[in-house]
Amino acid sequence: MTPQRRVFPRRTAGAAALLRPGRRAVLLAAAALAATGGAAPVHRPADVPGDPYDTLRRRWLGISLGTGYDPTAAPYAARLAETGALARDLHASMAPTPHSLWPGHPFDPPAGLTLGYARLWTMTQAYVQQGTGSTADPALLAGILRGLDHLSATVYHPSTTPYGNWWEWQIGSPRLLTDITAALYEQLGEARVGAACAAVDHFVPASALRDYSGTSTGANRVDLCRSVAVRGVLGRDPAKIALARDALSPVFPYVTRGDGLYADGSFVQHTWVAYSGTYGQVVLDGLGRLFALLAGSAWEVTDPNRQIVLDSVERAYAPLLHDGLVMDSVNGRAISRGHLTADDRKVLRSDHYHGHQLIAAIALLAAGASPAERDRWHARIKGWIERDTVSPILTAPQFGVADLARLHTIAASPAPAAPEPAGHHLFPAMDRAVHRGPGFTVNIAMASDRIAHYECGNGENPRGWHTGAGMVSWWSGTSDQYTDWFWPTVDWYRLPGTTVSTKRLADREGGEWGTARPDTRWVGGTTDGRYAALGQHLKGLGSTLEARTSWFCVEDAVICLGAGITCSDGVPVETVVDNRNLGASGTPRFVKGPNWAHLEDHGGWLLLGREPKALREDRTGAWADINTGGTRERRTRRWQTLWLDHGTDPEDATYAYVLMPGASRRAVARRAADRHWMSVLANDPGRQAVTVPSLGCTAANFWRAGTAGPLTVSAAASVLTVVRGRTATLCVSEPPRTGEPLEIAWDRPVRRVGRADETVEVLSTGRGLRLRVTPRAACATHVCEVTLA
Repeated sequence: MTPQRRVFPRRTAGAAALLRPGRRAVLLAAAALAATGGAAPVHRPADVPGDPYDTLRRRWLGISLGTGYDPTAAPYAARLAETGALARDLHASMAPTPHSLWPGHPFDPPAGLTLGYARLWTMTQAYVQQGTGSTADPALLAGILRGLDHLSATVYHPSTTPYGNWWEWQIGSPRLLTDITAALYEQLGEARVGAACAAVDHFVPASALRDYSGTSTGANRVDLCRSVAVRGVLGRDPAKIALARDALSPVFPYVTRGDGLYADGSFVQHTWVAYSGTYGQVVLDGLGRLFALLAGSAWEVTDPNRQIVLDSVERAYAPLLHDGLVMDSVNGRAISRGHLTADDRKVLRSDHYHGHQLIAAIALLAAGASPAERDRWHARIKGWIERDTVSPILTAPQFGVADLARLHTIAASPAPAAPEPAGHHLFPAMDRAVHRGPGFTVNIAMASDRIAHYECGNGENPRGWHTGAGMVSWWSGTSDQYTDWFWPTVDWYRLPGTTVSTKRLADREGGEWGTARPDTRWVGGTTDGRYAALGQHLKGLGSTLEARTSWFCVEDAVICLGAGITCSDGVPVETVVDNRNLGASGTPRFVKGPNWAHLEDHGGWLLLGREPKALREDRTGAWADINTGGTRERRTRRWQTLWLDHGTDPEDATYAYVLMPGASRRAVARRAADRHWMSVLANDPGRQAVTVPSLGCTAANFWRAGTAGPLTVSAAASVLTVVRGRTATLCVSEPPRTGEPLEIAWDRPVRRVGRADETVEVLSTGRGLRLRVTPRAACATHVCEVTLA
């Protein structure tokens, strides 16, 4: 997990502040340890058979370092050799000073502290693992002990008052320190183990786990519990282990606001940010480790609400994974990371990187699942492994041998791989939706007074202004569209699917950490699990732009409508039909026909109205442009843009087009010529609605009470009807979330009602259907199934 927004007030500065006189006892202890030269490790007594703490420590090492693999076989041999080479380089370059452990990485800011422990952890892995070329190397061990002693003596000890980013002190550093201490427990001796435990006690006090608020929620709480639990094992302290176990319980239940997992599958962190892909991964990974660590012990996690976490794998996380990647709309500011210059392994932190991390977390959590759950998860994992041809999971460079071993075991199992299931997943609590059809996946990202336009902070993602303005991401065929230098080279004012004012915005416009939120409520939709009606009352960031936008997701297409597009910024307003990344020198043919357009190897669009503009251009950028920690290497990518120009300061402008992901040119032209396939029933600031007769589907978003086609509502609502033979399903939600009852009339003869949710009251049937819906959950879909007359 990565640092967050809150910082400690500065109380000290430089080495003089770190080495104040009150720490004489700490320095004397460090001097005593240093007198040995670090070359002669102090051994603890041998493990006592059946001792619970030694059992848990060894189990933790198995989870962290892996078991059951052959260190001489691929891919483990290469990874272990790489770890060894990196460890030797780090050992050679380590140069302790009062201000740092490695040159160029000072302890102020404290990121240098966490980096120091991270590098010592790499060296520790090379020392304790077989096949690294430095296994049990006394010189390497001496270097590790020297580094640990230096950090303990100069900065990470109970006499230091934290400064800067709190995350480094409470999560980043203790997590690594406890792992190192567990791995070198016999070599460290009681004084060093005691110093590590004392440091964790100081920076992660019990009070941090007693109140579920502030920075001690969601993924952060799991990380804090992880460090305290392992510290309890190392210090043989049953109260600490119990505290960590019990402090997990507030993470399990569904939440209705703020950080955590929602009943609809949404995961939110930092109060306002959709974060299933990064912070959600931290939750699954941390819980998987702690469930496995404590299983069968006196501290086993037995809270029945842990089942909510297990259920979330298929309900909350799997829908957001596609062929090994996790969708960037739930990666927050991490979309800007790419190549980070401080990463010793230099891996591309893309949507596939984050997806691999999430998949590995699911594999780890599977050990604590039921056999039926484990079989289903393994089938999904196997499918993701087989389909990810962009960044192969089984050789992913960010994995150590432990994750590789778990994933290879699943890949080698005889069970068949599971395909991506078609259908629609709506996540109202985080304003996200995923639609899967034959051979394609679409993701839609919106914003409201509950979910931020975007998140920036810590020098990351300063230009993500419009990523929540209805950005439509989609994949058909290869899954590298947003992996291949998309974010450093994209035009941030022309993100696909968005309607935006072209007014220039400042970096970090609207504020950091998700504070930039529109004051709109009507955002969400309804779904039957196959089709969907989605809508967003759009207000531009730092702009006077306002619009109503809708997406109606059907079998093989997404129908996109916009209305009430009004702005007085004095600049043009555009709707970006699409903006495709063609790679370094892509040459796919782009063709425009009458009311349609097609991009070879990608898909096509039906253009229902004004003629769009098209542009093919090369754009150059670097990760450092959008992340202060990114590499300055610059690369160029080719882009195909298709957009509608609404002119300067439009009033009540509209648009209508249809996205057909993966469709052939012939299929797009044929659909454009079929005037009966779809009809727009309404597209104005009060209602937007479509019907697709061949699918028996009618969908409408009502921004206020009104009528569209056969549907009439008494208040703002999202409505979907699907007719299949003599039966039909009516789905309705109330995106404004007033909780007030609303009535729906469907002008369609109905013989009887077969099933209705308890929130649905049937007022009449016969020549038409009338219902009253009383919402009980925020933007929940309420369902009524009927037999038609």
